[in-house]
Amino acid sequence: MMLLLIDTALIIEKLVLILVVVMASLGIAMYMTLAERKIAAFIQDRRGPSRAGPWGLLQPIADGMKLFFKEEIIPNFSSKFLFILGPGLAMITAIMTSSVIPWGDTIDFFGRTVNLQIADVDVGILFVFAVVSLGVYGIMIGSWASNNKFSLLGGLRAASQIISYELAMGISLIALLMVVGDTLSLKEIVVRQQNGWWNIVYQPLGFLIFLICAFAECNRTPFDLPEAENELVGGYHTEYSSMKLGFYLFAEYINMFVSSVIMATLFFGGYDVPFFDEAAHAHWGNWVDVMCLGALMLKVGAFIFLFMWVRWTIPRFRYDQLMRLGWQILIPLALFNMLVTGAAILFFNK
Repeated sequence: MMLLLIDTALIIEKLVLILVVVMASLGIAMYMTLAERKIAAFIQDRRGPSRAGPWGLLQPIADGMKLFFKEEIIPNFSSKFLFILGPGLAMITAIMTSSVIPWGDTIDFFGRTVNLQIADVDVGILFVFAVVSLGVYGIMIGSWASNNKFSLLGGLRAASQIISYELAMGISLIALLMVVGDTLSLKEIVVRQQNGWWNIVYQPLGFLIFLICAFAECNRTPFDLPEAENELVGGYHTEYSSMKLGFYLFAEYINMFVSSVIMATLFFGGYDVPFFDEAAHAHWGNWVDVMCLGALMLKVGAFIFLFMWVRWTIPRFRYDQLMRLGWQILIPLALFNMLVTGAAILFFNK
């Protein structure tokens, strides 16, 4: 009976944590749209959204209501089931990656010690890559089901781009895992960075490759060829309207948020606060956990600002330039970085 009560409490705890993470991800993605428009306005020397609420803070809610109340259009010659499945799959895969991210250590809540991670699996990195790889199916299914040549061309571009840059990203990650040691758990990677230097010190080139590939995986400028409006109107989601279009747009911002969290976790210590000994200040209680979560969000905010800054600064590549960068530059660089990392580990571990 006692074991059953413990299992029930653990299930409720995980369900609440899932709800909090999902709703927080949606809320952050919603206000990332406002941040992007404000940053774009600042770079272009204009005001940006300012009418909906003070400083435009209600603009994301107004945009969401507009998407909900717009007319729902499904093309007559589309594959209707797949047309609806595409944006749903893109949204689900974007949210699923957050399930293995350590948002902090533990927190005491109503007499229970709650682990601030939905699932601490031993192969957390592989889970992230597997789910991210599935995300391209949402784009491909939606573009093919639209029965629109421009949408299909955008979907093909997205698939070839994501597959190409996943190779360089995976090889750069191999070099990082060689430094970390015998673990694929994101929580353990953070703990090992707390006990030494952050991984960015050991893998600066690997981080640069990973960052560039993250831009490509999120379809962000200068890698937004799948949505190039001057060539494809709207790319793979040309035929979409209302909240099905909203799902695709939300998936992009959630992917950008999750990618920022993963980069902060892998290379910048995750929720580790620099020059602060969490164990020595354990008597502060939950305030230490709040501080660690705040540190993670600051790192994530810096990456999100970089995503947006680059979008409004650099023009997009031509498609041949994009492919050349992925296959002829990033993959050889990632292989070189892996070989140098292996040689350095062998030399210093003699």
